[in-house]
Amino acid sequence: MKSQRRIERHQLPYYLKVFNRLTDKPMGSIGNISLDGLMLISQLPMLVGARFEMRLKIPGTDGVHVIDFAATCQWSREDVTPGSYDSGFALVAPPAEFVELVDALRFYFSFHHLAASA
Repeated sequence: MKSQRRIERHQLPYYLKVFNRLTDKPMGSIGNISLDGLMLISQLPMLVGARFEMRLKIPGTDGVHVIDFAATCQWSREDVTPGSYDSGFALVAPPAEFVELVDALRFYFSFHHLAASA
């Protein structure tokens, strides 16, 4: 029996790039994100069970803001798009900046702020 996800995730229509924090090389793009984890879309499969040191580079009006965090790969499988892989990661003690990013994305991709201004 297939289990259903109980964690709310927010789909990102424009992908955020994820980098290896140690090498600064691109790992892939975020497919979706929550406070507990993220799905990475990459050109290579990820090693299940491995812990990865990751970095997000968020562009802003005052330059690029960097968010460093660690995550453990829970699963990895080929995407429906040939040459792409989807991998699920569980965050290891996400920093406050990561929590703020998820909250900001949740607000941005919701209709709550539109209803409040109407």
